[in-house]
Amino acid sequence: MDRRRVGKGKPSHARPARERKLDFDDVMYGIHVVEEALAAGERLRAIHVADDRKRDPQLRALIAAAKEREILVRFEDRAFFAQLPFKVHQGVIAIAPPFEYAQLHDVIGQRRGKHAFIVILDHLTDPHNVGAIIRTAECAGADAVILPERRSAGVNATVRKAAAGAAEHLPIVRIGNVNEAIRTLKKAGVWVAGADAGEGSVLMYEADFDRDLALVIGAEGAGLAPLVARECDYLVRVPMPGITESLNASVAAGVLMYEVLRQRRG
Repeated sequence: MDRRRVGKGKPSHARPARERKLDFDDVMYGIHVVEEALAAGERLRAIHVADDRKRDPQLRALIAAAKEREILVRFEDRAFFAQLPFKVHQGVIAIAPPFEYAQLHDVIGQRRGKHAFIVILDHLTDPHNVGAIIRTAECAGADAVILPERRSAGVNATVRKAAAGAAEHLPIVRIGNVNEAIRTLKKAGVWVAGADAGEGSVLMYEADFDRDLALVIGAEGAGLAPLVARECDYLVRVPMPGITESLNASVAAGVLMYEVLRQRRG
């Protein structure tokens, strides 16, 4: 064999080396999440598909959509997916650019309906709750979700999965201080309602949500911070005639958001 000919002739079909180690915050995983990202026009860097699933009809449609948009598709063995920290990937992940947050001044004044509707999360750290609230907010017609930069889950792979694609359709703002954001919204004519079951709160049915509104949801377990509660124009609570003392943050947020929607539809 002439060693001088090695590497010449037809190109090799071996996979190229990875350009960089996966940053799991940039990963979207699960068929539906990746489909939604494609539908939203997300600038995906690459899509990785399990070798043993590439003939799956649903994945074939996803692969065709990716190739139409000239997004790199790589077929991977089980060892590739075994390195991932999440196990419900369904044999497909996408590498996205770092999430682009909106600016607060950009979402003030936006309207999907007659009145503004913004959801503020006061230091929620559970990414599943944050993702679930983003999903419900988008479904309920909210204009934006606001997250603090510190002591809060940002938009990472788990949030994107829990949001089931909604994070690609809804503006999400990251701010330095929740109280300052509330004051900015109030100056713009937005009423601020805090979700709080404590003394001085009113039942959600008795609260007026048919106005430009920001709804503040408190942290898991701790609820609203006292300073945040004082900044709110009024506090509202979900009726709870049962024995259990509290609802999961994302469930309470969902109930309140759909009460907003109910009031606005008359």
